[in-house]
Amino acid sequence: MTTDTPLPTLADVETAARHLEGVAVRTPLLSHPVLDELTGGRILLKPENLQRVGAFKFRGAYNRLTQVDAARFPGGVVACSSGNHAQGVAEAARILGIKAAIVMPADAPRMKIERTRASGAEVILYDRRTEDREAIARGEAKNRRADFVHPFDDPGVIAGQGTVGLEMIADAEAMGQVFDDVLVCCSGGGLASGIALAVAARMPDARVLVVEPADFDDFTRSLETGTRQRNRDQITSIADALLMSEPGHLTFEIGRKLFAGGLRVTDLELRRAMRFAFIELKLVLEPGGAAALAAVLSGKLPTAGRTIGVVLSGGNVDPDTFAKLIRLPD
Repeated sequence: MTTDTPLPTLADVETAARHLEGVAVRTPLLSHPVLDELTGGRILLKPENLQRVGAFKFRGAYNRLTQVDAARFPGGVVACSSGNHAQGVAEAARILGIKAAIVMPADAPRMKIERTRASGAEVILYDRRTEDREAIARGEAKNRRADFVHPFDDPGVIAGQGTVGLEMIADAEAMGQVFDDVLVCCSGGGLASGIALAVAARMPDARVLVVEPADFDDFTRSLETGTRQRNRDQITSIADALLMSEPGHLTFEIGRKLFAGGLRVTDLELRRAMRFAFIELKLVLEPGGAAALAAVLSGKLPTAGRTIGVVLSGGNVDPDTFAKLIRLPD
């Protein structure tokens, strides 16, 4: 996708909501007294770890796959992902009866690879340090006569992810609440840009802020400079779901207009948020899925007297890894 591709609109998000009705899980908007007392604000959590495949990615994948032209793409779909988009595409393809092949890093969490295969998709492994996953996936798509489904920089994917925002706003209004800020875990920006489309139209005074790992803050730096920035090579984070090299073309075009800025969280802050969610909220979050909560708990923004929407974007983490991360000393 390039900036020549038409940007998705609120109408596209509303259409995606109709596609997803009765298929995606209508995750709740939750609050907890311990979290509100700790922050002095009203913190409203959107637990997409309870979504199909354990992450918000199912929404965008399913909406996008409803648009696949079977006559033009008899080979089905090809995608590339470290795990959650992989599972979303695989499960959406299973439901819709479409063939799917997914290019995944060999060091992706074992559970994500196994669950992608369990939905019937073919998994093609690659080395994320030496190979270009998108080039591999686009080559496979061409050879298979399949449709390439980008993990975030695609209008159909962005629109599907935006349904998270529609639901958050509807549920907040039903509670008599108006968001001051909405915090969204961010990698390539598909979720955040989709949510921003909904927030800008339905609750325009609310700020949408992206949250990234401190060493993978390409979107935050891009917003600060006004041009797309890349992350340095050979850096890492425990947040495997958020390790993207740069923002997408479409997502940055949306973000530079609708995002209020970005926040950075460290691996230690991610682990503390995972531990808090498990002990106090009884929720299992993967590191990337805990980023927005980590920003709140670590005081990255004012919360006292404010209503903050927090997207918990995923809970796909190997049990052994989860136990290790929440047990590590600070």
